[in-house]
Amino acid sequence: MIDPWFWSVAVATVALVALSKSGLLGSLGMVAVPMLALVMPAREAAGMLLPLLCIMDLIGLLAFRREVNWPVVRVMLAGGLTGTIVGWVLWSFITDAEVLLLVGIITTLFIIDAVVPWRQRLAQGAPPSKPWGVFWGGVAGLTSFISHTGGPPAQIYLLPQRMPPNVYSGTTVVFFAAINYSKLIPYYFLGQLSVANLEVGAILAPIAIVFMLAGVWLVRRVSAKLFYQLAYVLVFFIALKLIYDGYVGVFMGGHA
Repeated sequence: MIDPWFWSVAVATVALVALSKSGLLGSLGMVAVPMLALVMPAREAAGMLLPLLCIMDLIGLLAFRREVNWPVVRVMLAGGLTGTIVGWVLWSFITDAEVLLLVGIITTLFIIDAVVPWRQRLAQGAPPSKPWGVFWGGVAGLTSFISHTGGPPAQIYLLPQRMPPNVYSGTTVVFFAAINYSKLIPYYFLGQLSVANLEVGAILAPIAIVFMLAGVWLVRRVSAKLFYQLAYVLVFFIALKLIYDGYVGVFMGGHA
């Protein structure tokens, strides 16, 4: 509780996630679990972050409650809630090292995707059909459960809808609010919402609220392009470290 390295990483992570949820830094919220995995087990990192994400979702719901494409939300939730259940089942059978390896791989793929426009091409080449929405909603639910990285898969279905920016934001907020609140039940039974995690989350909650409100204010006033690019480079190397640590734990018994 008094480790300055832990608190530095935790505060920076929560600030980045809050700015991302506000719309200022796009999908950079995917950095959360990889960054925290440098200072705590990945499972505990996911558990500690979930209540904070739920608080941020409440702010987002208040801001965009009247600007939501409900048919799109219903289609995606049909898959998203199923993906959450699949994530619950997988979480019960994999080890901490396997979680670390999986988080590192997922993060690396999404960072590569941010550089190589595969997702945009896939989105442009596919009709926004209901089965398409259910499938990518399911992928988003699964990756969200494991490492809170559901944004990029969800965008494959959402981007071709060409919704106005405010409706796009509102639809995204409602979808992930539903997913995050549905994760509270399995996270509780998996022991992810421990007293220690909730205590740390409670300390960080004011930071999350302040930075999300600041992001809402800044989103129309500043350009975060350079910071965004630099952050992706940093997260890429973090992901490589997680893959290395996970590989060592899974295939070498924890010995390099």
